[in-house]
Amino acid sequence: MGNISRRSFFGGGALGLAAAGALKLVADPLGLPIGCQTYPVREALGKGFDGTLRQLSGIGYRTIEMCSPPGYADGGYGPLLGMKAAEMRQRIHDAGLGCESCHYGSGEFKDHLDERIDFAKELGLKQMILSTFSLPKDASMADYARAAGEANKFGERMQKAGIQMGFHNHHFEFRKIDGELIYDKLMSEFDPKLVKMQFQVSVVSLGFEAAAFMKKYPGRFISMHLQDWSASAKKEVAIGEGDVDWKKTFAAAKTGGVKNIFVEMNMDALKASYPYLHNLKV
Repeated sequence: MGNISRRSFFGGGALGLAAAGALKLVADPLGLPIGCQTYPVREALGKGFDGTLRQLSGIGYRTIEMCSPPGYADGGYGPLLGMKAAEMRQRIHDAGLGCESCHYGSGEFKDHLDERIDFAKELGLKQMILSTFSLPKDASMADYARAAGEANKFGERMQKAGIQMGFHNHHFEFRKIDGELIYDKLMSEFDPKLVKMQFQVSVVSLGFEAAAFMKKYPGRFISMHLQDWSASAKKEVAIGEGDVDWKKTFAAAKTGGVKNIFVEMNMDALKASYPYLHNLKV
């Protein structure tokens, strides 16, 4: 996700994908189905859930990552609040998509975790991603450490339910407090088994490469959010049109332990990004 806080919601495993879809996976990076985060297309999703899902599937995407309707009701997912987990899962599958990961706000984990876990299990989720701690801008390193400790407890409860917790970074974890990078501090505080990382590649705009962190912290990542960046144009661009070394990134992702990849860009960029990713040989 870009530099804005968000996400989370459902799943459904990639179970019912047709054989033809399975053949497509051969060329995809790491042999993983190419997915997308739905936040950039949330308004379209709210207005026409099935049609938007079919549009994403028609582009070639095989999986989606959602944002929790209760947690993101005011962020565009409100129209989905009345949909039950079983119906949501079926409609996602009917569109030819799988969904095993979703984003949640910190308040959902603090105040409604049991309810969210029950819903996630019915949807078939394998990962529940905390989108942000929602700490104030002037939070201290001690505040981040306390939040990470709390996340470990959430992760323990999810693990008992058979679900892996993940944490999604934004740009603000890539600044230093008293000479220490916040991201590195979090990695020292998170239990490696209980909290895996979802790396947002867009921090390349700040000078941080995903590959470097995948190698520095092997086995500690569960997924990536993909965006490309053009330093000359000073903006995000479709995957393959910017400065990110994608072969290097995906090679390092093997070391990192990445199991899901999600493009997170608007619909036009989603369309432009898919062919490059699908044909990329790593």
